[in-house]
Amino acid sequence: MNALSRFVVAHRWWVLVSWLLLAAVGGFAAPKATAALSYDFSLPGQDGYETNKVITERFGSGGDLSPVLLVVADAGDPAPVVRAATAAVPGARILSPADEPALRAPDGRTSVVVVYPAPVPGPEPYLAALPALRQVAASAAVPVTVTGKDVLESGEDGDSGGADVLVETIAGGTGALLVLLLVFGSVLALMPLLIAAASILTTFLIVWGLTGVTDVSFIVQYLLALIGLGVAIDYALLIVTRWREERGHGHSNADAVSRAMGTAGRSVFFSGVTVAVSLAALIALPVPFLRSVGFTGLLIPVVSVLAALTLLPALLLVIGPRLDWPHRRSTDPESRLWRRIGAAVVRRRWVSIALATLALLVLAAPVLGLRLGRPTNESLASQGGTAAAAVTRLDASGIGSGLTTPIEILTPDPARVRAAVQDIDGVAAVVTPATWTRDGLSVVDVWTRADSSSAEGADAAATVREAAERAGARVGGTPAQDADFIAAVYGNAWWVVLAIVVVTFLLLLRALRSVVLPLKALLLNVISLGAAYGITVWIWQDGHLTELLFDRTASGAITVWIPIAVFAFLFGLSMDYEVFLLARIREEYDQGHDTDAATVHGVARTGRLVTSAALILFLAFISLAQVPTTEVKILATALALGIVIDATIVRGVLAPALVAALGPANWWRPSRRGPAPAAPEAVHSQT
Repeated sequence: MNALSRFVVAHRWWVLVSWLLLAAVGGFAAPKATAALSYDFSLPGQDGYETNKVITERFGSGGDLSPVLLVVADAGDPAPVVRAATAAVPGARILSPADEPALRAPDGRTSVVVVYPAPVPGPEPYLAALPALRQVAASAAVPVTVTGKDVLESGEDGDSGGADVLVETIAGGTGALLVLLLVFGSVLALMPLLIAAASILTTFLIVWGLTGVTDVSFIVQYLLALIGLGVAIDYALLIVTRWREERGHGHSNADAVSRAMGTAGRSVFFSGVTVAVSLAALIALPVPFLRSVGFTGLLIPVVSVLAALTLLPALLLVIGPRLDWPHRRSTDPESRLWRRIGAAVVRRRWVSIALATLALLVLAAPVLGLRLGRPTNESLASQGGTAAAAVTRLDASGIGSGLTTPIEILTPDPARVRAAVQDIDGVAAVVTPATWTRDGLSVVDVWTRADSSSAEGADAAATVREAAERAGARVGGTPAQDADFIAAVYGNAWWVVLAIVVVTFLLLLRALRSVVLPLKALLLNVISLGAAYGITVWIWQDGHLTELLFDRTASGAITVWIPIAVFAFLFGLSMDYEVFLLARIREEYDQGHDTDAATVHGVARTGRLVTSAALILFLAFISLAQVPTTEVKILATALALGIVIDATIVRGVLAPALVAALGPANWWRPSRRGPAPAAPEAVHSQT
């Protein structure tokens, strides 16, 4: 770190010019990178995905794409609707009540026309078909509404993108600026935002290059912009705060920069590497879109660390003192509030441990009921609109809620498949249209009475799959592909998690020079993650506060890819705060304070910093929650609440209480030369 500091001091202008060029090119590359992002959710090698791929190739539609449903109300005649839809969407697979009586409700008042349009590349696979089908509905002589899972997810106007990522980033940046102004009380608040801007734009530049060699998921644009904003600001905040502290001790600007780099810069380096390791683990999973999230997740902390350790000190050297105006805040980072909190926690350490642990266990308890799947029809319909009203009508009609996501079975013997699955409990209908045959293979559609995203519907779909495969068929559709995703990701997750834990332990062992502190940090991360999962399940799956906070009903399940993504992001981000806190406690201990005093000083000097950093990330995730897609809202909820829980209950109470309770044992590590001399426990500072 000293060598890097000397290099930046000697070449500050070259560093500034280099980052300015990178940011400028990144600004040019950002829209191009966004336009090149992929909307593919492939699962190579998995039976459900490979079956869906064959269905789409041979029949031109269906597979993992749910059908569009034309719901005909008031006992209207669907025959003219079928003819109009056939003309409006050439080549589509269409199923009408004339082909299958199960598509007409028992009371005869509702019927459904099922349409599988040919998809187009891009974020909206039915972009070409939906306007034509909506025109069919509008011109029909009977009440007809276009609905379906994809229709609900894309919204009434067919646009699922919601707010532009730039708008969300500006909103998150505005919230961050307000927090930084409170922290610094000067124009210096702009410094972390400059670092964030350079980091985000440079990362977009690299992502643009990645899109030329591999598919990169559209999800990364939100994660890159908003998580990149929070992470870069966090790192810059730590270094700038330490720089001000050193300046307050009377050091020259250059000396203050060097000292900040040697202390806070070292913490930033290890924090960034820890975050990068946890996110890079996604690359090892056999799911391309998660791999792309892993690549981008790896880039976010790496580029942010590079900017914080090179661009930031160069800026501090050139304009730092002039930006620290008006100087209304003390340069001493110690917070009287957090000093009182730290002293109270240390004084009542066992009570603090018990209460914090109990609170975290209560928050984590709902995770025991975690169910992976897609949002239910009811949850998607809660956003309102005519499509939502139509799917609600379908759910109540008795036709079968699982019609929104049918099971598609590929077989050379449809009669055998029908005989194998039609009597399964929970099956609403089995259809074998004669026209759905190509080259000796037929598609059989099966849908369940209950929504396949519900526990009951998912169980029925799994039973159908087992029976169909025993009959020699291949099973596709979204229920099968979701089940394969769970098996592919979570069947391999144990060794990925193990690798992250081992590498993180080794990094923290080097950073904290202790065996006990890294073990404690890993244990606290597990508890913190459990609480984040639990509160997310309680809100979204169980439906508590969902309507109040998001104007939605319960999702009924947590989207299949979210838990692993939350683990990767939260594990690294929460470890940031652990490193900030423990590194400062270690520094105070090395200066001669006993464990209790070092803990109080560490909390007092990092409490406001960690709280501010967590608040900035929380605001970034709140911005992410503005994306209208339910699964992105669930992800944002888990990340936002996870950060708040971690920065308050875990790092503010449980972590310092455990350090105080363990006493001298915190500092043990094996050594060939025998135990390192410990700071005398008799040395106390005023707490």
